[in-house]
Amino acid sequence: MHQLQHHPESWGYAGCTVECIETHISWLLLVGEHVYKFKKPLALDFLDFSTAALRSAACQEELRINRRTAPHMYLDVVGVEGDGSEARPWRVKPWAAGDAAGVEPAVLMRRFDQKALLSRRLEAGCVADEDMDALAEQVARLHTQAAVANMAQPGGALAAPSPVHAATAPVHECLAALALVLPQVAPGQVGDLQRLEQWCAARQRALQGVWAQRWRGGHVRECHGDLHLANIAWIDGQPQLFDALEFNPDLRWIDCMADLAFLAMDLQARGRPDLAWRCVNRWLEHTGDYEGLQVLGYYRVYRALVRARVAGLQWTQLQAQRTDAASQAAHAALMDEAQRTLQRYLALAVELTQPNAVALWLAYGLSGSGKSTHSLPLVAQRGGVRLRADVERKRLFGLRAGERSDGIEGGIYTPQASRQTHERLAQLAVLVLKAGYPVLVDATFLNPATRTQFMALARALQVPCRILAFEAPLAVLRERVQARQRQGEDASEADVAVLDSQWAHLQPLAPDELALTVHVDTTQPVDWDALLPRSR
Repeated sequence: MHQLQHHPESWGYAGCTVECIETHISWLLLVGEHVYKFKKPLALDFLDFSTAALRSAACQEELRINRRTAPHMYLDVVGVEGDGSEARPWRVKPWAAGDAAGVEPAVLMRRFDQKALLSRRLEAGCVADEDMDALAEQVARLHTQAAVANMAQPGGALAAPSPVHAATAPVHECLAALALVLPQVAPGQVGDLQRLEQWCAARQRALQGVWAQRWRGGHVRECHGDLHLANIAWIDGQPQLFDALEFNPDLRWIDCMADLAFLAMDLQARGRPDLAWRCVNRWLEHTGDYEGLQVLGYYRVYRALVRARVAGLQWTQLQAQRTDAASQAAHAALMDEAQRTLQRYLALAVELTQPNAVALWLAYGLSGSGKSTHSLPLVAQRGGVRLRADVERKRLFGLRAGERSDGIEGGIYTPQASRQTHERLAQLAVLVLKAGYPVLVDATFLNPATRTQFMALARALQVPCRILAFEAPLAVLRERVQARQRQGEDASEADVAVLDSQWAHLQPLAPDELALTVHVDTTQPVDWDALLPRSR
């Protein structure tokens, strides 16, 4: 690596500066418009790169799984041969099966500006709420198109004794590793770890049947496995997921919700739980996997424990290193950083075990009143879930949110279709509430019987219920509906004729409903903390 870095002219990059980035298992040479990623010749408990053949296989696997999401970034597997001498100069060539000893495989990638990393963009304040919509769509596309695990396939979580073992064993490993290092690194948090052990054990008992059901339902798939912000780049205005885990199938063949949980945890760890919940909500709208909310909390805690465990490992390795006087200060700073990182992620894991303040919110209002626009920030701020009638109605008929329903015989807006939609919304609302999250149902709720149905649901579950009345003048509503139709991108198909009919048949809320109502003027900026104070 040293010769390749310092003699770029010897392998076709004369006049270029070669930057070398080293990770615990790889070397990356950044030169010109390209990146060459080499595997270190290691044999560890979780990977084996000890021979060129094994490193080549890992490179081929890395190319395959990452081309699913970043085909323009992952170009090829190449071989680097030679020794830099005049007789055997360095040469880069396409990798061929059966290449002899002395040819080192590498993944050839297209280089991008490190400022494009989502982690960097977030630090720079360059991430908008709407960016989470595009990210959620990309993640959902990966998950819906990914290969589904089945008992006949070899490798990864598929080889585990059971779906329960696959979900619980990694958590046990994290807790055991932290129990060894915590008395030295953060003795004041030993009690936190004990409480986390108790919480994880209780959740594991409660979720055994759910994990088996999710396996049977096809929710264990070949996912990304390492889905955090530093493995997402924003290129040409779109998110690119890269650096999926190639070396350990166990960490890649997982529940899709475990994959999403890493991203949600990372956003929360970086101080943006609102972005995390916006992303989760958009992912749920794309996939319809609301049942996965039952395991989301468990997997978010697991992902925080993984980060704490890695920080503990770094601290242990640093402690074992011998340093000279000149480097002691820098070494101590690295140990302090590892200690703070462990403490921060362990505290986050504890925070993620705390129950949410659940509630049922009914988004009431005419078409164009701003229900969908203004309800998403509310659930993002409160760690809740939104259920859109327009989206779930189309899902019942096999349509995506943005698809038109013209081709459906009989239409999807019949009284029977509306009853089916509201029944489905009620079922999902119960599921979300029982999973421990507040839920907002985004429908017009102009029919008093429908409002009564959902208010009764809240009483049965003993959760607070509020009617959020979204309001704007009729002229504004017409203008919004027309603009939405021109754009043609929203799930709603309501036109001005539908709006006028709603207006003509509008009935006032009953006195008992008004007592639960929060009026939301959508012609002004909406301050949810002022309108709907948080429960203590």
